[in-house]
Amino acid sequence: MAVTHTFTAFELTGVIESENGTDYDYLNNTESSVFICEEEARLQTFGAAFQPVLYSLIFLLGVVGNGLMITVLLRRWRLLRITEIYLLHLALADLMLLITFPFSVVESVTGWLFGEFLCKLVGLMKNLNLLCGTFLLACIGFDRYLAIVHAIPSMRSRCPRTVHLTCILLWMVCLGLSVPHVVFLSVTGEPTNTSRLSCYYYHFAIHAHNWVLTSRVLDHVFFFLPLGIMSYCYAAVVVTLCKSQKSQAKQGAIRLSLLVTLIFCFCWLPYNIILLMKTMVEFKFISYKRCESYGLLHVVLDVAKSLGLSHCFLNPLLYAFVGVQFRNELIQLLSLLGCSRVCLPFIRARGHSRPSVSDGTTTISSILV
Repeated sequence: MAVTHTFTAFELTGVIESENGTDYDYLNNTESSVFICEEEARLQTFGAAFQPVLYSLIFLLGVVGNGLMITVLLRRWRLLRITEIYLLHLALADLMLLITFPFSVVESVTGWLFGEFLCKLVGLMKNLNLLCGTFLLACIGFDRYLAIVHAIPSMRSRCPRTVHLTCILLWMVCLGLSVPHVVFLSVTGEPTNTSRLSCYYYHFAIHAHNWVLTSRVLDHVFFFLPLGIMSYCYAAVVVTLCKSQKSQAKQGAIRLSLLVTLIFCFCWLPYNIILLMKTMVEFKFISYKRCESYGLLHVVLDVAKSLGLSHCFLNPLLYAFVGVQFRNELIQLLSLLGCSRVCLPFIRARGHSRPSVSDGTTTISSILV
């Protein structure tokens, strides 16, 4: 059984060739023109059923993990170390991004039901926190680089005040880059079903399409640049630790550095590679002769994006749950919440002697069970 998938005229401009090799001219159509593609039902199943389920699971795990992380860190706000300040801002960015998930789930099932204002606000929050989360990960990597590779020279520059100012500046820059999304986002009936509303870049017609392509290019830059920074910094950390005296702590720090980079690449690299392919299609570097191929690209992009968003609940595990001090404080918090009988066995199972990297030095400690 086949189902129809629709694309706006702007989405298909110049990306599909006719059988005789000439391009279909979609620019002569109106903005609401659509091109209908026949796709197999299994390709549509992900967006209609599997994606909402996956987003709901990521939302629950992410809210719990980041919520606990924020609560634990805020309990000793004035005693936070350098990396923990970055972690707090990262958890806030992830939590704000997760708040937008219920809107995406409802929209995928019933269409957009929340009006023009929330359309713009949710779009702003998505782009703001995706950008900020990526840059904060790069900042954490750079901080680890300074703390381990240049430990003594960086002691004066690595102070809480500087980190707070850096994070505030980062939020402001990301907000400035996200504001144009508010301008172009609007709520309009879908081309093939005007009774079903959609929140997308409809406002100002072709200018919105141009902003989508510009934003896409910026997304590529703002992903691969932080990825390059992280890769270099963690590679330098590994080299420095390998040259130092061998210890269990050093081995654990190396594993953690590699894990941070690999998990980030595993989650977000497939999405950005596929998004780059889509950008090349829309800039006419690649063309398709069948509409089904372009439809399949959209489905694979949705799958890869879901994988990337799963990084929201992996961040607390990677940057906090491996820390012995955090686990001790988490146990105290769960005990106060009356969750000790259910939660403590799992936490204690993870609490055997485990290396961790502190600010400026590499130490090993163990949790008492």
